[in-house]
Amino acid sequence: MTRTEISEELKSVISGKTLDAVFPPLVFLLSNGLLGLIRAAVIATVFSLLLVAYRRYSIKSWKYAFSGFLGVIIAAGFALIANNAANYYFPKIITSAGLVALSLVSLGLKKPLAAWLSHLSRGWELDWFWRSDIRPAYSEVTLFWLALFAMRGILQFILLINNNLAGLFLINTLLGFPVTIAVLILSYVYGIWRLKQLGGPGIDEFRAHAPKPWRGQTRGF
Repeated sequence: MTRTEISEELKSVISGKTLDAVFPPLVFLLSNGLLGLIRAAVIATVFSLLLVAYRRYSIKSWKYAFSGFLGVIIAAGFALIANNAANYYFPKIITSAGLVALSLVSLGLKKPLAAWLSHLSRGWELDWFWRSDIRPAYSEVTLFWLALFAMRGILQFILLINNNLAGLFLINTLLGFPVTIAVLILSYVYGIWRLKQLGGPGIDEFRAHAPKPWRGQTRGF
């Protein structure tokens, strides 16, 4: 598996998302320390709106910036209602808990979350994912994700009850974009290797009802 191949698989995920994900919380953190909670909420919201306008004006993908804008509104709302800046990250804790629950349920039903996400992003037939010589790879990757979601949620909760806003920003930044990229790379590399070990057909072979021996999945997970 070449470096170029992995880079192409991740390009759509990492392109243009760093600023959209990291800068609004950073603006809130700095503004809260200098100007107080209410002004920080206003400034972070305006900044996110300007980021959406910039993405739209520069004809770049603005979906992630708009999602970030909605996220800032919701997060700032939690902080203002509780009159506690640390509650800005409360929605992220809810998200982590939801992902843990979703991963557990999907594994219990033998319909792993990683397979669903791959199906949604690639459009491959679900019947292929549920094969006994395919599904274990996606189950194992989902278990890996589950450990990450649980660790992130626990750290977020501990920092929240201690009102550690700087710590919440650091954890959500480090365990957000950078770790997401690392996890995607590891998931892809491990997934392709595991599918090869399982000996099932590749998606193209599955579609063509090709008989054994199969070459297996060589590109995409």
